[in-house]
Amino acid sequence: MSASVAPYHEHDLAVPRRGQKADDAYRTISEVADDLHVAQHVLRFWESKFKQIEPLKRAGGRRYYRPADVELLKRVHYLLYTQGY
Repeated sequence: MSASVAPYHEHDLAVPRRGQKADDAYRTISEVADDLHVAQHVLRFWESKFKQIEPLKRAGGRRYYRPADVELLKRVHYLLYTQGY
């Protein structure tokens, strides 16, 4: 007798779909700005006001946000836009 095999479902895989990044991937300023629905200059301004936000800067000044940076930015966004601080 053969063992039955469960049907394959694409959503069962832990691999992100095309266009999505893994949770631990670094994100560009445009990706973070799009996720938070703010302009890129807002993120740069927050960097100047909140020293805890320190994205990696590569050649040409290109910013890469770590997952911890993104979480912090989400909290700042929540406090400013939802809580009104």
